[in-house]
Amino acid sequence: MRRLVLLALLALPGCFYPADRGRALEARVDRLSADSAQMQAELKEAREQLAATLPKIDEKVAEVTKALESLDTASRRKDADIGIQFQKTVEDLSQLRGQVETYLHKITELETAIAEQDKKLLALQGTEAVKEAEAKKKAEELQRPTDKKEFLTLAQEKAKAGEVLVARQLYTEFLKKWAKDPLVADAHYGLGETYYAEQRCREALFEYGKVVQEYPKSAAAPDAYLRSSDCFSKLKMKDESRIALEELVKDYPKSAAAKTAKERLAELDKAKTPPKKGKK
Repeated sequence: MRRLVLLALLALPGCFYPADRGRALEARVDRLSADSAQMQAELKEAREQLAATLPKIDEKVAEVTKALESLDTASRRKDADIGIQFQKTVEDLSQLRGQVETYLHKITELETAIAEQDKKLLALQGTEAVKEAEAKKKAEELQRPTDKKEFLTLAQEKAKAGEVLVARQLYTEFLKKWAKDPLVADAHYGLGETYYAEQRCREALFEYGKVVQEYPKSAAAPDAYLRSSDCFSKLKMKDESRIALEELVKDYPKSAAAKTAKERLAELDKAKTPPKKGKK
């Protein structure tokens, strides 16, 4: 039962919307998101219209070229007929170019407006959201290995270098690309570590809980238990912190993490033992 309670706690979602922002702010975020989605749809439509128009311009250019070439061999046709056909083609081409300019202008306006909306959304969501967005952009610029082990190593290296937000982006991407691979356990643990480094223990617990629940036989499981104990301790949940240590010792007695857990349990027991009264 104790283990079930602990697993339930570990599985609690780590991300919570800050209540102090209020409903008004949340409604504003939703409104901006809806506006941004609408502009994205308009941008997509404008790009599709542009893509459909460009081939027509190529066709009209070909027609103009053909008409010019036919002027030299127009002996069997009236010059007036050729002139009318040529003029019509030129007018069609001019109209298509005007449409292209309109679409390009609209696309530029929409892209600028969407960028401004994104800035407003990030500002409303706070500095953390801005940092996350910057890290995402930086992560996108990285050359990614195609090999899953090398990809995971890259994420771990970024985390060790202190670039936890970039590492978080890479771990998240790994989980999407190789969702059923055994290395997912290491990715969840690494993701938890990025949150732990920022003292975001609830989010970290969620990732450690994934390892403990879904990948109990993985090499990361003992460390996930140990880190969970650390998180519970930071959250002032002393009983849960102790349970995590006890479960670690019970389930993974030969692991290095279990050795640390035993030392911590001994310290806790020592702290609980009342000092002996001296003889009178």
